[in-house]
Amino acid sequence: MVLCARQESGVRQAIETLHAIAPSRVEGVVADVRVYSQVERLMALAEVKFGGIDNLVNNAGIGLFRPVDEITPEEWDAVIETNLTGCFYCVRAAVPRMKRRGGGYIFNISSLAGKNALAGGAAYNASKFGLNGFSEAIMLDLRYDNIRVSTIMPGSVETHFGHPSPETGHSSPASWKLDATDVAQVVLDLLRSDPRAMVSRVEMRPSKPPRK
Repeated sequence: MVLCARQESGVRQAIETLHAIAPSRVEGVVADVRVYSQVERLMALAEVKFGGIDNLVNNAGIGLFRPVDEITPEEWDAVIETNLTGCFYCVRAAVPRMKRRGGGYIFNISSLAGKNALAGGAAYNASKFGLNGFSEAIMLDLRYDNIRVSTIMPGSVETHFGHPSPETGHSSPASWKLDATDVAQVVLDLLRSDPRAMVSRVEMRPSKPPRK
């Protein structure tokens, strides 16, 4: 497995966490998915260390939530470039390598905000609506190359990200939220599914959010 983060501390923490859960071979590199040259370096590392790329999980994301007349152009660019353009960069760099391997699987981690608009979410909603459309289009591009594409759309997940839920608007830590491992489990389940099946979209919600 090869992973990346924008800071060296994030790379180290992710590798240590994975080793604590299940010792395995993990490589990491500092990379910003908004910079194509860094993405290309990341994919090249995976090819060198592991002989190619079989699976890609696009999980980088940020959220900045303000009314549309208050969000700055720089904030807008940061959200769109990370959540949407960064995903394109990773797919663009990985697909030729997947084709050389005879196929693969791409997972784009989107959000229920990709179908449910929320006040203050102009940039985030735009990035996730766009990511869903991008995912559906590349699924059509790649299906005959033995590359499956699935979009996973969680609601509220208990992580440091802490964006408001498209369902409730809450953003404070709470035990009712999904855990990041719930999303990871969906990825693993889909990887184990028969290649003849294409699960194009998975929507996930906390089973018991606060009553409205």
